[in-house]
Amino acid sequence: MSTSSSASGEAGGTWAILVAAGSGSRLGSDRPKAFAGLAGRPLLAESLERLDTSEWVDAIVVAAPPGWEEPAILLAEELVASKVAAVVTGGATRAESVRIALAEVPEDALVVLVHDAARPLVDDAVIERLLARLAEGVDGVVPGIAIGDTVKRVERGIVAETIDREALVAVQTPQVFVAERLRAGYSGEVAGATDCASLVERTGGRVAVVAGDPRLVKVTTASDLELVARLVEDEGP
Repeated sequence: MSTSSSASGEAGGTWAILVAAGSGSRLGSDRPKAFAGLAGRPLLAESLERLDTSEWVDAIVVAAPPGWEEPAILLAEELVASKVAAVVTGGATRAESVRIALAEVPEDALVVLVHDAARPLVDDAVIERLLARLAEGVDGVVPGIAIGDTVKRVERGIVAETIDREALVAVQTPQVFVAERLRAGYSGEVAGATDCASLVERTGGRVAVVAGDPRLVKVTTASDLELVARLVEDEGP
C-alpha cells in the first residue's frame, strides 16, 4: 500500500526515508513502537517534525506499520509536515521497509537519507556532517560512535578473540547515500541486512564515517524510552 499525502515532494534534492514500521515487541507497548508515547505525543512525531523542519531535507517518505498508515498521515497533517510526499506500508523487516519506501523516491533524486524513527533526536548538525562528507565523493556516509567497552568474539560460550576496539565504531542513523548507489544496493537480496550501508558496501560502494551523536539513542526498551523522554525535556521548548 502506498498513500500520498497532501505534499507532492521536490524533484531532485535530498529525499528522506523515515523507517517507522517496527513492531516494538521489546518495548512492551500495546501499539507499534512508532506510536508509543513520548513526551505526550507519538514517538514518530519527534523525528518526523525534525526532518520536516530540516533545511537539508526536501521531501519525506514514511514507512508506517501495517494498519497504521492512516494514523501516520493524520500525524503528519497535525504537525503540518508539508514535506511528507508519501506514507507506505512497511515490510516484515527493516530492509524490506526501506526497499518499499525507496520505490516512492523519484528517479531524479540526488541523495537519499534513511533514518529510523526509533532514534528520535536527529538534528541538523548530524545531517550537515553527513551531507558535507558525501559531497567529497563517497557513495554513502554513516554516523559512528566510538565503542568504550572491551569487545570479545565468543564461540560456544568461550572467548575466541579479544578485538581491538580502536578500529570499531557503533553505527547510527541517519545514513545518507548517493541515490543511485542506494538503489543498486537494494536491487539484490536484502535478507539479513541490518542497515543500508551494508548493502551499499556489498555492491562495491565506498561508505565513510563521521562523528555521530550520543543523543541519537535507539529506543528498544521502556528504559530507552524513558531516557529519550528526559533528553527531550532537557531540550526545553
